[in-house]
Amino acid sequence: MPVPDLNLLVTLEVLLAECNVARAAQRLRLSPSAMSRALARLRETTGDPLLVRAGRGLVPTPRALELRDRVSQLVQDSEAVLRPAGKPNLKELVRTFTLRTSEGFVENFGPGLIARVGEQAPGVRLRFVQKPDRESAPLRDGTVDLETGVVGTTMGPEVRAQALFRDRFIGVVRMGHALGQGEITPARYAAGRHICVSRRGLATGPIDEALRPLGLERDVATIVGGFATALALARASDLVASVPERHTGKLRAGMHSFALPVAVPEITVSLFWHPRLQADPAHRWLRELVLETCAAS
Repeated sequence: MPVPDLNLLVTLEVLLAECNVARAAQRLRLSPSAMSRALARLRETTGDPLLVRAGRGLVPTPRALELRDRVSQLVQDSEAVLRPAGKPNLKELVRTFTLRTSEGFVENFGPGLIARVGEQAPGVRLRFVQKPDRESAPLRDGTVDLETGVVGTTMGPEVRAQALFRDRFIGVVRMGHALGQGEITPARYAAGRHICVSRRGLATGPIDEALRPLGLERDVATIVGGFATALALARASDLVASVPERHTGKLRAGMHSFALPVAVPEITVSLFWHPRLQADPAHRWLRELVLETCAAS
């Protein structure tokens, strides 16, 4: 029996991830015809069509679905074996890392992290991108190196996570607001006009669940997609913003903050990355730097 071409494993992993010959060819810097020939060889080697036509696209066969995770792990293990394990020369390291972060992270932790990176590895550049959802696809396809946020149900099971810190929600109003003086009771808090922060456009959340047993309901005047927007509105009006305390420290400068008068569960902000980068020395260095930055602030 001829020895199979192990180079086909990388091709198979990309094909099964993309389910599209043209996109797979682009990722591997091959021509579409070369990728089509590789797919034909894979079909012959495995004895399975792997990807079959469905309308205008391709869908994986049951055999392909069975192989996908195994092939991905084999490729990751192979890359780890062939990758140098020594510590990188940080002074000579030239690399751009992409971080997808929750709103407020850059404003509060970015300056410290950028300063540490600049001091230790002046050739390293950090690129921060917005996080519109909790999908882990950018980590899987390599367009994002690190991500911060709260663990969600849409996060892939293979993604690695490291807790950075715990955060609690607080109330924030402009200076001179009525809630800036006196005891903040649940009734006083609920009676204000509120800004609800929700990426999905929802008008209720954990705070409303905590108020409900008391027979109270917030008057939500507006719904926004991020904490920075909520704080900007609260700064310029009589609206009440409820935001994570540590995530918004610098954004709340010059405003009045107060503890919420109801018990709302704390959140754990974590750092996420794909297992393919677990053993990468430069990536490990950056992960440790993010941890140090969050612990020091």
